[in-house]
Amino acid sequence: MSERGEGIEEKAGADRQVRKIIHVDMDAFYASVEQRDNPELRGKPVAVGGSAARGVVAAASYEARTFGVRSAMPSVTAKRRCPELIFVKPRFDVYRAVSAQIREIFAEHTDLIEPLSLDEAYLDVTENKQGIPIATEVAQIIRNRIKEVTGLNASAGISYCKFLAKMASDLNKPNGQAVITPARVPLFVAELPVKKFHGVGPATAAKMERLGILTGADLRAKSAEFLREHFGKAGGWYYQIARGIDHRTIQPDRPRKSVGTEDTFAEDIFDLDAARREVTLLADKVWHWCEAKGITGRTVTLKVKYSDFQQITRSRTIGTGVRSAGDLGAIALALLEPLFPVEKGVRLLGVTLSSLDEVAQGETPDPQLSLGLPGL
Repeated sequence: MSERGEGIEEKAGADRQVRKIIHVDMDAFYASVEQRDNPELRGKPVAVGGSAARGVVAAASYEARTFGVRSAMPSVTAKRRCPELIFVKPRFDVYRAVSAQIREIFAEHTDLIEPLSLDEAYLDVTENKQGIPIATEVAQIIRNRIKEVTGLNASAGISYCKFLAKMASDLNKPNGQAVITPARVPLFVAELPVKKFHGVGPATAAKMERLGILTGADLRAKSAEFLREHFGKAGGWYYQIARGIDHRTIQPDRPRKSVGTEDTFAEDIFDLDAARREVTLLADKVWHWCEAKGITGRTVTLKVKYSDFQQITRSRTIGTGVRSAGDLGAIALALLEPLFPVEKGVRLLGVTLSSLDEVAQGETPDPQLSLGLPGL
């Protein structure tokens, strides 16, 4: 399909409410920023992340992807697949600054922007600020402007709903765009493997395969009752997207659901005191972000991954929001301590704060605040 393609406007005559949704996805964002800022990295396989034995790839350049290097892959595996792989430490302050530039470009066209992460977002351009009637033209202008301002490439997908716009953005990557028109939807969805459906993870795809569901056509052949029986509430969602139905609207003020951080250790931890120190540091990092944003939360979750990659979580919810790094650390430590002594080493620890709320203006922590924990 050409970059411009057909417009989704063909449906507008019969349905004046048809939406024009664009999904913009930066191409290998972190790695591309590093290649932009360091000419010596251009054209070479680059991985953003840690190169140590316990490191993980946060992002990979397209040159690295040709060797099978992917995000979330252990660094040792990535290096094995691509011996010439160059590791670069992440610079999240730079990525956030570039993301802000891109958001400003979006805002030149619409206020209906729903960011999903630093490098992707949904835009509703049905009634855009420039008065451009063709959504594919808006997408092209945005991509050109991103290239002009940041020097980076972006891909885009255009359709009448979020699900299809997301799927379209992957069709002509990198540095391309595609449109899925209403007329094209039945065949497109029917031929698409369910493992490529946005929102269908590996475990769900494997379960679908066991049920004989390999493609969108297979999924569409199943009744809503069958899908709900096997997949619960998600079954209703699968029934809809198999028919190209997605009524979700763009949520410009999409609230953050949680704030968390984690750390993978160079050597497994067996000692409780060492684990306490790590958890306290993680809690401090989480609270620093919350304090800067003026938010708090009511649910603290501790994540533990053992040396054999078994992973567990422990959570506690309090009636009033956490008010300090000390409070957050105390709850996390109360969740940690019953897990020791450990028979197998701890490979990773993480702390997350969720059920987030804004801190009321002028509110100060109560030094007598009880969190329902011993000693507090």
